[in-house]
Amino acid sequence: METALTLTTDMKLVLGLVGFTMVMFLFERIRADVVALVVLVLLGLSGLVAPEEIFNGFSSNAVMSIIATMILGAGLDRTGALNRLAGWLLRRAHGVEQRLLLLTGAIAGINSSVMQNPSVMALYLPVASRLSSRTGLTLPRLLLPLATAIVMGSSLTMVGNSPLIMLNDLLLQANSNLPSGVATIEPLKMFATLPIGAALLATSLLYFRFFGNRRLHEEEGKGVTPARTQSYFANAYGIEGDVYELTVTADSPLVGMSLGEAEVLHGAPLVLALKTKEEARLSPPADARIWVGSVIGAMGSRRQVADFAQNNMLRLSTRLRHFGDLFNPSRAGISEAVIPATSKFIGKTGRDLQLRKQLGLSLLAVNRDKNVLRENVRDVPLRAGDMLVLHSIWTDLADAAKGKDLVVVTDYPKGEQRPHKLKIALGIFGVAMLLALSSRLPVSIALMTGVAGMLIAGVLHIDEAYSAINWKTVFLMACLIPLGWAMDSSGAAAWVAGHTIEQLPEATPRWLLQLVLGLLTTAFSLVISHVGAAIVMVPLAINIALAAGGNPTAFALIVALSASNNFMTASNPVISMITGPAGYTGKELWRVGAPLSLAYSLIAVLMVNLLF
Repeated sequence: METALTLTTDMKLVLGLVGFTMVMFLFERIRADVVALVVLVLLGLSGLVAPEEIFNGFSSNAVMSIIATMILGAGLDRTGALNRLAGWLLRRAHGVEQRLLLLTGAIAGINSSVMQNPSVMALYLPVASRLSSRTGLTLPRLLLPLATAIVMGSSLTMVGNSPLIMLNDLLLQANSNLPSGVATIEPLKMFATLPIGAALLATSLLYFRFFGNRRLHEEEGKGVTPARTQSYFANAYGIEGDVYELTVTADSPLVGMSLGEAEVLHGAPLVLALKTKEEARLSPPADARIWVGSVIGAMGSRRQVADFAQNNMLRLSTRLRHFGDLFNPSRAGISEAVIPATSKFIGKTGRDLQLRKQLGLSLLAVNRDKNVLRENVRDVPLRAGDMLVLHSIWTDLADAAKGKDLVVVTDYPKGEQRPHKLKIALGIFGVAMLLALSSRLPVSIALMTGVAGMLIAGVLHIDEAYSAINWKTVFLMACLIPLGWAMDSSGAAAWVAGHTIEQLPEATPRWLLQLVLGLLTTAFSLVISHVGAAIVMVPLAINIALAAGGNPTAFALIVALSASNNFMTASNPVISMITGPAGYTGKELWRVGAPLSLAYSLIAVLMVNLLF
């Protein structure tokens, strides 16, 4: 390859734009997506990218794949898949901290291989909060291992993170500027990085199992919202236990009673649901009648519920055959709401307001001046400042909050949840992954097939799909992609690569070049984000590989992997999401993350060289 290139005006302009981008990202005076848009406009005005190609980044396979993974992730979230996963993790861990950490990290890492990292972290934050509250494992000891597993696991496929999604587009673009006689660079297949991702994920799990967790502080995280956990309500209100199904037999004295009459019987558990004939309802009204074959959804300790069932000739079932969807945590749960001074509820009782019949809210307790009222709570006149403990479907709670008579203080899913669509969503997602794996279609088309399937099947509505897209990420990527093209087509990447090789001693090992490139990309990612680092460094890596007689695909892949190698600063979107809830300090992140980042670089170089 020719290394004695002359530094042209176009090269100077491109390198100047790269420097401008780095400075603007470093000082953060202007939002990153706005900076990217300015760079795109400057590329067009200067003629460094042809006018007819300047906006091609928005239609690139990389950007469309990013959009598709965001929507698919939202579809899985709507079905409550991860809430079910939290329960499974708790059962499998059997209360053992190390087993819980390994299981949670492994499953989260696998999830991140087919969803965008920030989306996976957003979905796992409430899961982590529930796990922390139920097990006593503090959030600082849980969130950083979880975040690193998500970042590491995203390398299992070519759609797990933004740099890998962009890599194939950058490789194909590089083909148009290859020197004559150089073989065309082939794009990587969907699971080309699977062994690398598996090694990285295993490293993350082992690191925190034997070393990393000892360096994390033990204090409770600052951003915990315990109001969604069973342990919180058990401690604060004495509301504890699981949900059971009680089937009414022909000999039961409850036959013909109203639900309100059954609730005041001695030893009655909390009645949260009722199924008569084919209709199952959460928060049934007090005047609903109980008949032979009716199924009651009751919450309480196993002993309390079993005694009530025995005394009233009811058949007890611990498995939710009729109410599984209704009691799915993604669809319904316990919440707290305050009565404001302007509320129309003041002076009225729950019975007067018919909360269950009119609003779908079951009143479980009232917290008044630090005193918890649970006996005959439906007959307690409400006052301004009362904290109501409610059980309801989340959409009913959201509708009730719109009336301004309640101020909900619990964080809960605001959108409609569709747990009954879980199997459909998983099936559609599986088909999309198989299409991507087949290599007969571009990954973007395969993933968009899944999006179309979820929309047609009603897993998501089109407006929900639009809202699932992080447009800041889309604009950042689409606007910066042409900068990578300009780096390559102007010869700036080749010029930098040539002069870099000239400065190195002869016979420098290729693995050392790769390691240096990886560490340099990691340093760039701390400043200009993982997207910006990949766009700038991939063309440079390809040209250095050609100059050194190495494999361009291997060099480019190491750079794409290294762009996500940031566990030390909040410039990594995943790390930024956990620093607040867990209360991590910058020093703590560097102390724990720096050794892991170095291990990441070494393993990435080793595995890429073994595979390529």
